[in-house]
Amino acid sequence: MTDDIHALLFDLGGVIVDIDFGRVFAIWSGHSGVPAAVIRSRFSFDASYRAHERGEISASAYFDSLRAALGIRISDAQFRAGWDAIFVGEVPGIAALLGRAKRRFPLYAFSNSNAHHHVYWARKFADTLSNFEQVFVSCELGLRKPEPAAFEWVASAIGTAYENILFFDDTDENVRGARVLGMQAVHVRALADIENALGKLLPTGN
Repeated sequence: MTDDIHALLFDLGGVIVDIDFGRVFAIWSGHSGVPAAVIRSRFSFDASYRAHERGEISASAYFDSLRAALGIRISDAQFRAGWDAIFVGEVPGIAALLGRAKRRFPLYAFSNSNAHHHVYWARKFADTLSNFEQVFVSCELGLRKPEPAAFEWVASAIGTAYENILFFDDTDENVRGARVLGMQAVHVRALADIENALGKLLPTGN
């Protein structure tokens, strides 16, 4: 497989950075008085969520949709405070792994992310993100995984055929969407999944 791979493409949330929606719901609960479990049960990755990640609607418009969907009346600033809490921190061990990998392959990232989150994680995790040649973000592209057009845009920008890209993502739907197009893809459930895949590509001791 080594000769077939020309570039590595990584998701961010759940692969490079640990995320936890429970932290989001807890903060929104604290501001609204509605139990976090109730907020969790009402939350979904609905049309407004996807539009927000494509940059089609503003944060304020998305928060309006959340007020209706979640039945909570909190301010935009309070919604943002919850959003920011989703980022737990860098996945332990990932920075060293990326450092090894980039000596052999060009690294890229592709995140489904809204504009507010993009600004937040780009600043907070700048050192780790410096390993990537380019970071593609759905809110800038107007396209999100697993839409075929999103993968087409990214592969074209990388300048590499689908079959020569190894893609890492923690969402099964995105992995399956990439594979349909011909990408080699790894469903990431833990750092070991990335380590095992890269262990087949990187020379021992690299």
